[in-house]
Amino acid sequence: MNLRSLLAAATCLALPLAAYAAPVSGPYIDAGFGTSIQQDTSLHSSGPLTLVHANNATVTGSVSGKISYGPAFAGVGDVGYGFGDGFRVQVGGNYFYNKAKNGGGSADTYGVMVNGLYDFPVSFPVVPYLGAGAGYQWQKLDLHDDGDGSVNGSSGSLAYDVIAGVSYDIPGAPGLAVTGEYRFMQLVQTRHYQFNDGIVSARLNAGNTINNTILVGLRYAFSAPRPAPSYPLSLSPAPVADVGPPPARTFLVFFDWDKADVSARAAQIIAQAAAGSKTASTTTLDVSGYTDTSGTADYNQGLSERRAKSVAAALVQDGIPESEIEIHAYGETHLLVATGPGVREPQNRRVEIVLQ
Repeated sequence: MNLRSLLAAATCLALPLAAYAAPVSGPYIDAGFGTSIQQDTSLHSSGPLTLVHANNATVTGSVSGKISYGPAFAGVGDVGYGFGDGFRVQVGGNYFYNKAKNGGGSADTYGVMVNGLYDFPVSFPVVPYLGAGAGYQWQKLDLHDDGDGSVNGSSGSLAYDVIAGVSYDIPGAPGLAVTGEYRFMQLVQTRHYQFNDGIVSARLNAGNTINNTILVGLRYAFSAPRPAPSYPLSLSPAPVADVGPPPARTFLVFFDWDKADVSARAAQIIAQAAAGSKTASTTTLDVSGYTDTSGTADYNQGLSERRAKSVAAALVQDGIPESEIEIHAYGETHLLVATGPGVREPQNRRVEIVLQ
């Protein structure tokens, strides 16, 4: 018995609290903080060297070196939009601070990136995602070493990044998720800085620079579905006077996303419906299948029919004659919880058994 079944048995509800997370749908914001590890940066001079105290006279020669960095602070923030089918886009800013190991000083990297991402539809509370994008980054160097001079300046470059992460929807906080993320970023253009050691000055070129960043953060989706009221296993109206036929009884069976197989919990509800029909002089069992609004209308029509047939087959196994079962399929119409298109709403993925 899985977690969803345990919760249902404990609370006597047909649909427990949502156990599985869904891809982001609608606008969202996120922020993350962690550590950035910048790979070594190579610097070399371009053009002649200028003598500092010789009326700008020039000499031949070159200046070169390599800067090593330790792990330091990283922060990012994004504004994005999820399309409900796993795909989303976002634009955001970042700031990385890396302290130099050799000598003193630091490198500050900041800029804007535009990324496309995809949330993988898996049946787990944790949703993995991948992404990639491009943007523009500035890097400011303020490096110095006693006796060896200093490197200063700020210069920009086109950049690209690759993102791999996971998210977990926080129970009881609709739209709020914890994220864990790795970002690989590379600055691809040559950047220019100024070197001065009191004797000569030179223009230095910095080549490709790579940042590896690990982040933990929060994401908030503004249009995440809010919890809807839970429904009991058997919805029976209050007793009425013995006038005319008895009122219909309704049983609700719920399904996982894009699934039509009957779970252990669903089988229990179907068995209750079968038992109830035998004791209530039922002549007809209406079995109606429905879906949420994710996917196309044609696909959802077929999925609702498969769900209804799965429930009907289970009723036959529980002793109900096929001649007493009427099957209906309504696709993504007649939603139990009103949503927009492309929304994975668990309570809309259902089959209703009505005892007539």
